[in-house]
Amino acid sequence: MQKSQRLIQLMMMINAKKSFTVKELADEFGLSVRTLSRDLDELSGLGVPIYSVQGRGGGYRLLQERMLPPISFTESEATAIFFACQSLSYFSTLPFGDGAATALHKFYHYLPADTKEQIDRLKDRVMIHSPFRAMSTEILQTLMEAVMVRQAVTISYRSSAGSSQRHIQPIGLYASSGYWYCPAYCFTQEDIRQFRVDRILAASPNASIAIREDIANQTLRDIPENRDGEMKPFEVQLTSKGVWLLETDTRLGPHIHKYKDGSGVVQLEIPANDVIFYSDYVWRLGEEATILSPAEAVQWTREKIESMRLRYT
Repeated sequence: MQKSQRLIQLMMMINAKKSFTVKELADEFGLSVRTLSRDLDELSGLGVPIYSVQGRGGGYRLLQERMLPPISFTESEATAIFFACQSLSYFSTLPFGDGAATALHKFYHYLPADTKEQIDRLKDRVMIHSPFRAMSTEILQTLMEAVMVRQAVTISYRSSAGSSQRHIQPIGLYASSGYWYCPAYCFTQEDIRQFRVDRILAASPNASIAIREDIANQTLRDIPENRDGEMKPFEVQLTSKGVWLLETDTRLGPHIHKYKDGSGVVQLEIPANDVIFYSDYVWRLGEEATILSPAEAVQWTREKIESMRLRYT
């Protein structure tokens, strides 16, 4: 076996074992302890985070951040992965910290020159855009970590009624229109609620609360239309152009009911706390959309129109 192949297999075995002795590895590879020790020194020099454990039962262990073995990609796969990772850069906040940026940098750095050239031609010409929404990276990371290690979290949450403390068991995280959302079981309300992450003021792990196994086994696909408090019917009349503008919209498009003349109406239920958000969301359509309900959305739009009229008088 060539040395390069042996090092790759050794890296894969180390990742699987997490803790080991040189003698164990030497026996498995059929090599001397001295040769395996040199291989481990070389892997350590390449960045594999191995450290020695002294005393009885000692040996070697991996730090929490393990190195993954090399993976081969075709050019089309490399291009797809590059732009999938690059699309994350359009989010103002990610639950991965700097991981996405550093991974993309490493990935791009080791691509062949001709593949880099092709990707460079597509930069700023292919993107998955997301509106900029400021929120806490630390809170996102706390929520994601809670999902990974199956742990409850205590949060301070801001709603229309003010700030309150909640004990939750996060089910997952998803992003929509630049906002991050966390569907979770709320131990306070004894039901599944949806929390907008930019409204979470603080979050900390809470190991004292026993998680519910039935909740831990759920995924985002298992969550019905997430509701947090009072819901209100949201109805918007659309012109044919309004239908055309919204039918590919992931938020409102699925709720359009078309008429024979090409016009249509949007009908869905929204959280009462998000009435202004949805009103502003429809505002961009101008005269192609007319909000019919709820009354608060109609009133908000009237006030906004009057404010604009006075500004341009």
